[in-house]
Amino acid sequence: AKLKSFAAKIIQLLKEWTETFPYDFQDEKSMKELKEIAHRITQCDEENGTVKKIISQMTQNLLMALSARSQYQEIREKFRQPVTDKGTILKTKTQSTQKDILSVCCDPLVLAQQLTYIELERVSNIYPEDLMQIVSHMDSLDNHKCRGDVTKTYNLEAYDNWFNCLSMLVATEICRVVKKKQRTRMVEFFIDVARECFNIGNFNSMMAII
Repeated sequence: AKLKSFAAKIIQLLKEWTETFPYDFQDEKSMKELKEIAHRITQCDEENGTVKKIISQMTQNLLMALSARSQYQEIREKFRQPVTDKGTILKTKTQSTQKDILSVCCDPLVLAQQLTYIELERVSNIYPEDLMQIVSHMDSLDNHKCRGDVTKTYNLEAYDNWFNCLSMLVATEICRVVKKKQRTRMVEFFIDVARECFNIGNFNSMMAII
């Protein structure tokens, strides 16, 4: 009875650990240790197999989380690769093919909604371990030697880069317009977009536009 009670607590601990910090189990050594602990726990409840089912589901969820984050990281790495000179690309295009943002989307509400979708996608990929990474870097300044290597997830960096990209997009769209009247119209459009972002509750995009 004591073993079953203890096993239930260990299962709860492992379940919360794998869900909150799945990157702790991405290397083979950690995964091997997890499987060994799981094997010992299942021996405490061999009669009905309930523990085995719970651990099997936990392991499956962990592998799915690691796979999803790995795919997201691969996509991000493709975007991180350097591109050719953007100025040269713009010069090779004719003026008629260089569309401004108003020709793509002239409704401030629609653009604000699309920016919010992007914000939510970036935020959904920020996990507690990303915040722990910052704390670990701060601790390393104090020469703490009892920590393992910190996993670089780059999700906070991606969110920060998105903020900068949006700011640069707004500045570029305004500055590339030659006529003052059209430039004024572009400024007013982005003011309306920022207002709609505020109404939605997307304060990050609003600040990037400002």
